[in-house]
Amino acid sequence: MNIAIIDYKAGNTCSVQFALERLGFQPILTNDSAVLEKADKVIFPGVGAAAVTMEFLKESGLDQVIKNLKQPVLGICLGMQLLCAFSEEGNVETLGIFPQRVKAFDPKKQLKVPHMGWNRLSCEPVDLLEGVQDLDYAYFVHSYYVEMSPYTIASCDYGLPFSAALQKDNFYATQFHPEKSGSVGEQILKNFLAI
Repeated sequence: MNIAIIDYKAGNTCSVQFALERLGFQPILTNDSAVLEKADKVIFPGVGAAAVTMEFLKESGLDQVIKNLKQPVLGICLGMQLLCAFSEEGNVETLGIFPQRVKAFDPKKQLKVPHMGWNRLSCEPVDLLEGVQDLDYAYFVHSYYVEMSPYTIASCDYGLPFSAALQKDNFYATQFHPEKSGSVGEQILKNFLAI
């Protein structure tokens, strides 16, 4: 299977690559549009700032490449947020695959920001989450969240409910890091590769 990880200088590409290698795959780290378009699966990882990343994606033409991908695509953390329509982080328009807004956690709620560490998932019965149970734990690191929507397939609560995972057509996304979420994350990556 040909798996491409989008290379846009994001912070967690290596950990995603290692997680896939542990599953027996050899992913390609690339920002070559032709390679991305021909891949069987595409992973859009992310640790970084939304506005800076969107600027890079637009300058390189990757914004249009990602929007037009027809194979299964998995956005992770910032990758999920960039698949939405707008981010309050830098007040920037993002890719618009999902029509949701990405919002900042409210500091008035006395919550530590970023939301960092293990938290429980509430899951819908969908292919990406096959074998993942309600209240299983996943690993989060984020200061912004995606609001709940009809595309929410898993939620989490941190002062308010937010989307922990999304799905629309061939696009899947997780706010948590499956590559750092132990056996639960490994199961989700296996499920994605089997779609």
